[in-house]
Amino acid sequence: MFNEVKKSMQWGEETLTLETGKVARQADGSVIATLGETSVMANVTFAKAQKPGQDFFPLTVHYQEKYYAAGKVPGGFFKREARPTEKETLTSRLIDRPIRPLFVPGFKNEVLVMCTVLSFDGVNDPDMIAMIAASAALTISGAPFMGPIGACRVGFVDGEYILNPELDDMHNLRMKPEQRLDLVVAGTKDAVMMVESEAYELTEEEMLGAVTFAHEQIQPVIDLIIDLAEASAKEPFDFQPEDYSELYAAVKSAGEDKMRAAYAITDKQERTGAVSAAKADIIAALTEDQQADSNLGPALKKLESAVLRGDVVKHGRRIDGRALDQIRPIVSETGILPRTHGSALFTRGETQGLVVTTLGTGDDEQMIDSLTGMYKTNFMLHYNFPPYSVGEVGRVSGPGRREIGHGKLAWRALQAVLPAPTDFPYTIRIVSEITESNGSSSMASVCGGSLSMMDAGVPLKAPVAGVAMGLVMEDDGSYAVLSDILGDEDHLGDMDFKVAGTENGITSLQMDIKIAGITPEIMKKALEQAKAGRLHILNEMGKALTGAQEFSVHAPKIETMQIPVDKIREVIGSGGKVIREIVETSGAKVDINDDGVIKLASNDADAIKRAYDMIYSIVAEPEENKIYKGTVVKLVDFGAFVNFFGKRDGLVHVSQIENKRLNHPSDVLKEGQEVWVKLLGFDDRGKVRLAMKMVDQATGQELAKEEPAEE
Repeated sequence: MFNEVKKSMQWGEETLTLETGKVARQADGSVIATLGETSVMANVTFAKAQKPGQDFFPLTVHYQEKYYAAGKVPGGFFKREARPTEKETLTSRLIDRPIRPLFVPGFKNEVLVMCTVLSFDGVNDPDMIAMIAASAALTISGAPFMGPIGACRVGFVDGEYILNPELDDMHNLRMKPEQRLDLVVAGTKDAVMMVESEAYELTEEEMLGAVTFAHEQIQPVIDLIIDLAEASAKEPFDFQPEDYSELYAAVKSAGEDKMRAAYAITDKQERTGAVSAAKADIIAALTEDQQADSNLGPALKKLESAVLRGDVVKHGRRIDGRALDQIRPIVSETGILPRTHGSALFTRGETQGLVVTTLGTGDDEQMIDSLTGMYKTNFMLHYNFPPYSVGEVGRVSGPGRREIGHGKLAWRALQAVLPAPTDFPYTIRIVSEITESNGSSSMASVCGGSLSMMDAGVPLKAPVAGVAMGLVMEDDGSYAVLSDILGDEDHLGDMDFKVAGTENGITSLQMDIKIAGITPEIMKKALEQAKAGRLHILNEMGKALTGAQEFSVHAPKIETMQIPVDKIREVIGSGGKVIREIVETSGAKVDINDDGVIKLASNDADAIKRAYDMIYSIVAEPEENKIYKGTVVKLVDFGAFVNFFGKRDGLVHVSQIENKRLNHPSDVLKEGQEVWVKLLGFDDRGKVRLAMKMVDQATGQELAKEEPAEE
């Protein structure tokens, strides 16, 4: 009934297995990949015909984490996997980016790739396994896919590269100083296609070494996929790209000069208008049949690309007249919004980000429900890209995959320089509002985020800047690496290579390729050129920060205190009764973690002190011979009970109230009266013994002992 094919190999410390032929047999390609006890199923289907008028490649990738894979029930009221989580969205992008350029040019049939996590062992991250499964499923599907690709994750500890480190080693990386890298690489047999990383000031040489190491480690994975395909692949889909060379010749003849003149305009808005006008003139000059040809769009784009690329490689001329390694003019400003905790406006050419930092308390931490369990994060970065930033109209909705991806890239770049939560106990939220865009708005978010945090008084280890690099490669192998690319250079070029970091090293690297990969030589040149650009941008950013940055007066004040773990229960109280009373009485927010670290937050310093004193009185022990202020809570024949140390009561014997004989404590005291008492000690049963008569009740100072009379 089943025509099963299974291939396995030892990969690092685990066994990697690929199997097909048993599950989802109606899909064009279906592969279950297993590493350790983590399994991901990838299913590929593709339309056998192109939709009429389709002028783009409709590839859709969905990565789904099923909670049953980890033996969990989804949290919340709706006990079903619903909208994609951030991890699912980012992994979908991670799979899409290296496979998209490997479809045969001109193929525009709809393709759907669905990756489903079936089993999760808590050790092996399913994202890499999903990439391998998707590559294998595409390879055996018969689709015109020029793969396969392999993928792996790389760590870096004590100068050694680690293949596929365990999931726990990669979680909350900034709290693990020994682990300096979380790098994902995907590539073909010959070249690297995609890089994504979170790093801790690695040098360019260390980062290039990590990418090279990863490319070596994915080679046996590629061989395993080929082995599987040789035994199970379907017949290749009969696809031949349409030949539109005659149409392109007509387009080129009708408007090459106009297109070249349009791209000579340096201002983006003027250039965009001129390009549109040139296209309209070209279309008007064509025959009706040529105008109706579905390849007219690709022909016009090919002409645009030829004009831009030829000038860059042959003459070193860019659209805006800059040199290949020149950064656009930069203006950095901080403190531009009066009531926010920190703000910055970062402008680089025609790209601009308004970036705002908000400091919150422990209550503001984000709770994340994932396959690995529930955890909190105290650093968030949200990126918004409204239509007006590129002078367009459009529907405004929630954040899409692009917004989530760009925000995560900036998050990775900045979190490496954050102070430890024990040193700076604040929740940090950054929002980047892209107000203008013409290339690399994610890197503007990095620069603006760094400035706005420093404006808020966040003690960063070092400022961070980012720059986007581009590549134009001709058929003869000649190429040019471009610094700080424009939107058109990204759109019509071959590479988007983003590098962020401090003066000391790289904190994030992301690379996407539109051709069949790049060589180590090109990557090395791009890293070197990016470093020079990054240092220049950091120098320009420094002009906005003159003098020490003061902590925002509008941000909440937070103090921390450490209590013994065995005292946590007493501070919280039965059903949270005690901690609720502390919050209500003091007016401060109180957050306690499992290690006994307490964060006290309020805009009022007195409220923090009140909460501190109340907690201290619960967890600390009163000291003998020390004077305390208390309240009379009960009067009896033999004395008065005084509440003097938090919830602690003690007895002031009637003989210790005043230096004279009293008939009853009520002669001088009443319930609710505030008094000063001295702790004399504890009796044999541990009861507290207090005294009032040796304390000045007006000042709280101990009275001087009377000297014995001379004889």
